[in-house]
Amino acid sequence: MSEIRVEKPSKEKLDSLGIDKWSPWGCEPSTFDWEYDDKETAYVFEGKVKVKTSQGEVEFGKGDLVTFPKGLKCTWSVLEKIRKVYKFG
Repeated sequence: MSEIRVEKPSKEKLDSLGIDKWSPWGCEPSTFDWEYDDKETAYVFEGKVKVKTSQGEVEFGKGDLVTFPKGLKCTWSVLEKIRKVYKFG
């Protein structure tokens, strides 16, 4: 299984991905377990998160494009209120 991928996308890349049509999601600071039944791609508008997997921790936040692989089991720690959009597949 591949790991979480974090990148700083250009505006052109975001436009080509069509993030304006993705589903919105937000969360106050908290910690919870999560498992990805499908690949998820998300763009973070605000906030800061640390995700712990069996292979280590990844931190991301405002301006990051994040890809979570199908089958990933992890623990989310929302450090600062997050606002993102996402799509599966």
